[in-house]
Amino acid sequence: MKYTHHNNALTSENIGESVALKGFVAKKRDLGNLVFIDLRDQEGITQLAFYNDNPLKEATETIKNEYVIEVKGTVAERSSKNPNIKTGDIEIDVSELNVLSKAKQPPLLIQDDTDALEDTRLRYRYLDLRRPYLKRIMKMRHQITTSVRNFLNEEDFMDFETPMLTKSTPEGARDYIVPSRNHKGRFYALPQSPQLFKQLLMISGFERYYQIAKCFRDEDLRSDRQPEFTQIDIEMSFVDQEAVLDVSERMIKRLMKDVLDIDVKTPFPRITYADAMRDYGTDKPDTRFDMKLTDLSDVFVDTEFKVFASTLQSGGSIQAINVDGGAEHYSRKKIDALTKEVKKYGAKGLAWAKMEEGALSGPTVKFFTDKENEALSTTLKMKDGDIAFIVADTLKVVRAALGFLRNHVAKELKRYDDSTFDFHWVVDWPMFEYDEEDGRYYALHHPFTRAHDAHSETLRENPDGALAYGYDLVVQGQELGGGSLRIHDTKMQADVFDVLGMDEATQREQFGFLLDALEYGTPPHGGIAFGLDRIVMILAGTKNIRDVIAFPKTASAHDLLTDAPSDVSDAQLDELGLSKKKQ
Repeated sequence: MKYTHHNNALTSENIGESVALKGFVAKKRDLGNLVFIDLRDQEGITQLAFYNDNPLKEATETIKNEYVIEVKGTVAERSSKNPNIKTGDIEIDVSELNVLSKAKQPPLLIQDDTDALEDTRLRYRYLDLRRPYLKRIMKMRHQITTSVRNFLNEEDFMDFETPMLTKSTPEGARDYIVPSRNHKGRFYALPQSPQLFKQLLMISGFERYYQIAKCFRDEDLRSDRQPEFTQIDIEMSFVDQEAVLDVSERMIKRLMKDVLDIDVKTPFPRITYADAMRDYGTDKPDTRFDMKLTDLSDVFVDTEFKVFASTLQSGGSIQAINVDGGAEHYSRKKIDALTKEVKKYGAKGLAWAKMEEGALSGPTVKFFTDKENEALSTTLKMKDGDIAFIVADTLKVVRAALGFLRNHVAKELKRYDDSTFDFHWVVDWPMFEYDEEDGRYYALHHPFTRAHDAHSETLRENPDGALAYGYDLVVQGQELGGGSLRIHDTKMQADVFDVLGMDEATQREQFGFLLDALEYGTPPHGGIAFGLDRIVMILAGTKNIRDVIAFPKTASAHDLLTDAPSDVSDAQLDELGLSKKKQ
């Protein structure tokens, strides 16, 4: 039997038509003299009706939820309409019924509000994916990739595939490594990104590349991370930073219109990395609310309060956020809970002060002079009902702690609307970041990022002062994508490797193929990569990345559906020239 419609398609305009439908039994309601079956497919639900005079009514007795069936019948008007579904005005008077597949009792409720634990949902993911909620998200994911492909194709980009088995490049996150059977003792790596291959394509003379690329990183997971993820990868030749940002903005504008029917205003605002860290304490600021960090070091420059004085003497910083109208909400118990949270970011404690009846109150206020209290309230522009949270520590700790606290408080007090999209660029990134513990520099974006022209000749002498042509697109406090102009000359690439402490032998071993390619004429080029999974998360309004991936893994990188990773046989290991290390 060939079906004529999906289960979201029929309306009152189809009344009287003969139709054929197929799908899963979502629900059966036996009312004695009448049986209703809700038939579900990937598009929606249609109600099937079996009245007392229907000879097929008896056949429905053995039908259970999640049976796969096909029916023929006539579209009829429903006596009790359901305005919540597209087919709510009609039902099918069934004249033919066939069971295509029987089903056991599912271990979870297949509906939007399931009662199953996440482990159960992931173990039976094929059942979880039947839920309309996940169906809608997967459909949105398809709409997003379709919109992106259509846009980039129209912009004359070419869709490439780059290798999945490639060379390990330890600079960055940990690689997933794959042993070679033909070259025993040697290993491939799964790509963390197609970065070097897309640069090689530019050197090859292909001027506009894109790929919906699967990437892998063996790192500790969070709610918005998975060991394998997908990115929208873009690279362009003969461009400056403005050209890359322009294409990116128009692509985002297009997909927001295609998927959510939202018109976003372009060009997007821009914030320098330095200003983002100064005002928000993070390189991915949420700009839907204010509550900026304020430096109080000058307020307490001569303080006798020992905690603050010792912080300043050791070169640290004292900064605060003022929570407008937050004094009543934050009891001592809630402040103690916040203190525990900021300590996770390295802060030794959390000072606070409330403005009540024109005066400051709080446990540390008594240690401040009248002049300091006045300067504190004036600098933070406090008024009655406000509460200030203060952190004194190294600049790095202060920013991390207050950056977290700012977002946490705003979420708790509902200071923003989740349906608001504050797209903005963070630009002018530093080329390098010095790690005190490791005693070396790391590339803040990656080692192939081009330095600003003004700093290109002084990288070795002044790595701390070098800025990069790097840019991140941020929305709702999350990095949506990041990119840069790339190095296209061997001298700058050698300078960068030198700053990173990479000797010539290591450079040749890890990146010799790139250094050789740069010698054969390399056009100026740049690009960007957007996290597809994160885009779907944000547009779908979910906080869990596992909701937007068809077959995700747990937070410990375990695939509960297939029970991977799993053991392999000794014979397989022998073929690879490997053996298990005793634990």
